Amino acid sequence: MEAYCVKCRDKVTIDNPEQVTLKNGRPATKGTCSKSDCDTNVFRIGKSS
Repeated sequence: MEAYCVKCRDKVTIDNPEQVTLKNGRPATKGTCSKSDCDTNVFRIGKSS
């Protein structure tokens, strides 16, 4: 699954993806940027594929 990294300004693969549920009940995925020098938290709302 991919998410947009604000620091890299690019779509990246999510490392260590974790399924979470928002307060309104919508599913989401959170994890870290896959680029080795970045390691920023990334977040994607919606059902995971």
